[in-house]
Amino acid sequence: MTPDARSGIAPPGYRLPVATRLGRVRLQVGDLERSEAFYSRVLGLEAVDRSVGGAVLRAPGGTEALVELVARPGARPLSPRGRPGLYHYALLLPDRAELGRFAAHLAEIGHRFGSSDHRVSEALYLTDPDGLGIEVYADRPRARWSRSEGGQLVMTTEPLDLADLTAAAGGRSFRGLSPDTVVGHIHLHVADLGEAAHFYHEALGFDKTVWNYPGALFLSAGGYHHHVGTNTWAAAASPAGPDDARLLSWTLIVPTSAELEEATASLTSAGFRVEDVGGRRLTMDPSGTAVELVAAGEGERRSAAPHPRSARPCPTTERTRHP
Repeated sequence: MTPDARSGIAPPGYRLPVATRLGRVRLQVGDLERSEAFYSRVLGLEAVDRSVGGAVLRAPGGTEALVELVARPGARPLSPRGRPGLYHYALLLPDRAELGRFAAHLAEIGHRFGSSDHRVSEALYLTDPDGLGIEVYADRPRARWSRSEGGQLVMTTEPLDLADLTAAAGGRSFRGLSPDTVVGHIHLHVADLGEAAHFYHEALGFDKTVWNYPGALFLSAGGYHHHVGTNTWAAAASPAGPDDARLLSWTLIVPTSAELEEATASLTSAGFRVEDVGGRRLTMDPSGTAVELVAAGEGERRSAAPHPRSARPCPTTERTRHP
């Protein structure tokens, strides 16, 4: 397929619509109370739906469910080396000032984090108490993104100017993540990039946006830099088991029921099993990561069922991280 100078490489068949976006991520954690405390203190999220075995989190004043925690008492934490499944999920803030306030907050409470400048965005990285990766980021304006002659988006991993970022906060203190926070993308460890491309590009209908990043492939809908990142940096590790902290599923929201049917048909024709559970379509990528497909308006409902199967210096920073 010939690259498009505006959006990269389009899939050979079905193509996800421009308005495609991500919804909540579902995480299995070893201690629900510990995880809720982390998300409240560090990210400023609040629980809006709590049960004996889980909780749904969103930003204060927001309407978007961002994270669903599912308790598995005693679940083993993720090794820093990673394994097939979650590398990180990413929370997108509405602007740079909000990210600056969050950076200042992390420095204020002494919480360690990594940071990177990816040209298309500025990002902060941290892990939850179970070792699951989280990115919090803000995009640069699309007019400032650049592409190569072949249509590939230019994304890099460079040091982030934290002093300049925190100055953008304008002296306002952090009061929790913005109500306009959304899940911006998901980045996955996979076993094989060819298999990942077959599922996410050829079957599900994402465009390829970056395809020469070492050991990685990035994909999106509607010209975004990436809704899905995949990499083979932990391909040799064993997959997570039922007693491990892990990503249970992530949610892809398409604008209409008709688009949901088209995406389902494309996956099915490519040989992937898709299960209908209360109107949500559940499928699994070749590395065992579950994906929930829903039409807009359905994305904020609780998942029907588990898938089978600072303005001041920031001394508590780690090395740069990949997008």
